[in-house]
Amino acid sequence: MKARIQWAGEAMFLAESGSGHTVVMDGPPEMGGRNLGVRPMEMVLIGLGGCSSFDVVNILKKSRQPVESCEAFLEAERAEQEPKVFTRIHLHFVVKGRGLKDAQVKRAVDLSAEKYCSASIMLARGGVEITHDYEIVEPG
Repeated sequence: MKARIQWAGEAMFLAESGSGHTVVMDGPPEMGGRNLGVRPMEMVLIGLGGCSSFDVVNILKKSRQPVESCEAFLEAERAEQEPKVFTRIHLHFVVKGRGLKDAQVKRAVDLSAEKYCSASIMLARGGVEITHDYEIVEPG
């Protein structure tokens, strides 16, 4: 896996993934940025949410669960002193589908956390406390 980060002036950087996609990262105005892109640490959090969500949906589909949508809401806490690493991250999944089985959703969330989500497991091994929960929504 490769990536290229190019400084675009002030506190803005363009990140190009190995697959050819570009993301704008920018700092807050108080750090010389113009607030035109996500912060780098937000990218880490977004990456974790995407990685885990991909797993949950994939596992539910493979177990033939009628998943219609899946949202992950993440909340993170960071250290007060430099380096301001993540100390705690909570992922809350809202999974929607008609007749979803609680045991299957729980299994998908647990498997992502414990076996498949590289981002989650990497951060946990680095000392970040990561917790997960979920709710199932029946379509109305």
